[in-house]
Amino acid sequence: MHKAMVSRILVVFMACMGVLFSMNASAAQDPETIIRDNAKALMSKLDKKQGYYQQHEDELKQLVDETVSPIVDFRYVGASVMGKYFRAASPEQRSRFADVFKQTLIDTYAKGLVTFDYKTLSVPENQNTQRYEDQANVDMNVVSTKGKTYPVSYTLKQRDGQWKVVNVVVNGINLGLTFRNQFDQAMRDNNRDIDRVIEQWSPDVDLEDGSGNE
Repeated sequence: MHKAMVSRILVVFMACMGVLFSMNASAAQDPETIIRDNAKALMSKLDKKQGYYQQHEDELKQLVDETVSPIVDFRYVGASVMGKYFRAASPEQRSRFADVFKQTLIDTYAKGLVTFDYKTLSVPENQNTQRYEDQANVDMNVVSTKGKTYPVSYTLKQRDGQWKVVNVVVNGINLGLTFRNQFDQAMRDNNRDIDRVIEQWSPDVDLEDGSGNE
């Protein structure tokens, strides 16, 4: 897999998640409306500072962390990625993997953010987002300057009065499932040594071609 492609598609994934930053304002707000109202503002803000952030990577990582952390349930996602190994893991291992998983995504996003050639973000009108009382799906399309369209679908859960992202499907690839399969493969390759797997965690997904290690 080409790491540049991994960086590019994670930029699509996490930049789009950034538009959900204000979702903690109210549980009653419609996720579709929130995404639509905030997408242009946030991406415009980032785009205007691309040159600056190319020279200030640490500040970019801090901005990514501050933007993404409030709207993604990394502990929920981390548990899902660990899958059947979650029960056998110690509380310390569970916490450590959640932190490592979060950091790998933030680092990858920060490296690719200033170079991704997005043109437009669009949220289809009148989506039936609410699957259950505490769960919603929201679709978005990201179009690059070369005309490539990346369909993005978010799964969000309502927790403590807030909507949080728990999974994303990008370009037909379910990131949660793909990462879970990679974690399972890493455990088998390392004789079920969970500490070693956590230390070496480095997700590899080529979503630009619509393929992943599933």
